[in-house]
Amino acid sequence: MSACLNEVQVAQPRLLLLGTGTVGSAFVARYQALRQRPLALPSLEIVANSRIALACTDAPDAALAQARDAQGGGAQQRREIGRLHAGDIVVDATASEDVAAEHAQWLAQGVHVVTANKLGNGTTLARARRIDGIVASGAACYGDAATVGAGLPLLSSIRALVAGGDHIHAIEGVLSGSLAWLFHRFDGSQPFSACVREAAAAGYTEPDPRIDLSGEDVRRKLLILARAAGVALEPAQVQVESLVPPALAALPAAQVGAELEQLDAPLHERLRQARGQGQVLCFVGRFDMRGASVGLCALPADHPLAGGRGTDNRVAIHSDRYSRQPLLIQGPGAGAEVTAAALLDDVLRIAAGR
Repeated sequence: MSACLNEVQVAQPRLLLLGTGTVGSAFVARYQALRQRPLALPSLEIVANSRIALACTDAPDAALAQARDAQGGGAQQRREIGRLHAGDIVVDATASEDVAAEHAQWLAQGVHVVTANKLGNGTTLARARRIDGIVASGAACYGDAATVGAGLPLLSSIRALVAGGDHIHAIEGVLSGSLAWLFHRFDGSQPFSACVREAAAAGYTEPDPRIDLSGEDVRRKLLILARAAGVALEPAQVQVESLVPPALAALPAAQVGAELEQLDAPLHERLRQARGQGQVLCFVGRFDMRGASVGLCALPADHPLAGGRGTDNRVAIHSDRYSRQPLLIQGPGAGAEVTAAALLDDVLRIAAGR
């Protein structure tokens, strides 16, 4: 849901898409499909990446293909972004720190931001507070549903509970679709490294799987959820257990694929220990009033977080209202299509002034 408190009414906002990778491509495909429906869909005028910005005219798919093949240094992209006006909507489908660092500035100029990039609200508390403060002033809207759970109603549910006076005591969840898939797949019949290669081939992990296995992605998502719940966490306050051995972490990215077997022995032992106690392995992020942590957990098979399948995210919210049994939200937590759908949902909400 759009994190917008005082909505800004704007006639016919323009869209600018930043990012032409898998999520950006899925965004354009869904945008094209939605154009056939009677929706108040803003005009997608610019498609841009770190190399180029192109006008879409009536063919955003052609602009997307051209941008993906482009060479260059980004000067044209910077010029186009410099032409943004209040009421326009920037869609950030990147994972770029440089782009995320501009979110607050765009919002202050009255430019709405819709993002799948977790580096806006999922890094320093100062950056997150600046974004929240600008949004609270009514300057612009910030659509961040796609940053956690690929658009599952996590942030909207947490914000609705807080707005209704509920007090959230803890949130715990399987927050990484790629790690969810890996630990559902890893049953001891093959080495963990083989599961990682299978996940990478299916597009479930980043090209460098250490990004997923390090737990950093889950830390960012946990920070976003905690801040939505009113818990002012800094990144350093989250204890993170990385699954990547130090020797593997030190390798250049090009050498990682050949050395994934370094993962096998420690994870085989973790699986053996869990099964010996009738438990299952899940990679969990959790915060409560005592602290915050991210890491691999052995959970009872009937635990609320142990029931997902595939790339499912599964999140339990413990609060005054949900004290005896947590509110459980589950669904696909990875995939370009569901992420793109969440981005466009936020675009449509902002365009409609909701």
